[in-house]
Amino acid sequence: MSLFRKILVPTDFSENAHHALERAMALAKATDAELHLCHAVQFVAPIVTPYEVPIPDDFAQQAREAARRHLDESMERVKAAGLAGEAHLLAEAADPGISELARSLGVDLIVMGTRGITGLKHVLLGSVAERTVRHAPCSVLTVKRLES
Repeated sequence: MSLFRKILVPTDFSENAHHALERAMALAKATDAELHLCHAVQFVAPIVTPYEVPIPDDFAQQAREAARRHLDESMERVKAAGLAGEAHLLAEAADPGISELARSLGVDLIVMGTRGITGLKHVLLGSVAERTVRHAPCSVLTVKRLES
């Protein structure tokens, strides 16, 4: 029996997320695990304040299409490495979406980067990685990219 059967890798397509994916791919190879990638695209309000300018419908659609392309590109790397898996585009906030997807897929491990939101918003809300560690139904490996 493999240590991990399913590994979930949330990504924001940053360099740190890329590094976490590399680590997850190495783990998946070593344990013969299935790799699932996910990205969350959520628009909190249809109107941008303080100007009350509505976000155009085609903007949201274009953002989802771009995210899907990036996910597909990442999935191509996974498949080229000989790994099985699937990409998931979430239409909700990242932190509850990641945990819910992990639950529904029966994921054994979540692998994600540690760099997230910074500044005042980070102080008030915490990072996606921190909230995922607290709420995930499985173990979470946070990958810190070391500067060389």
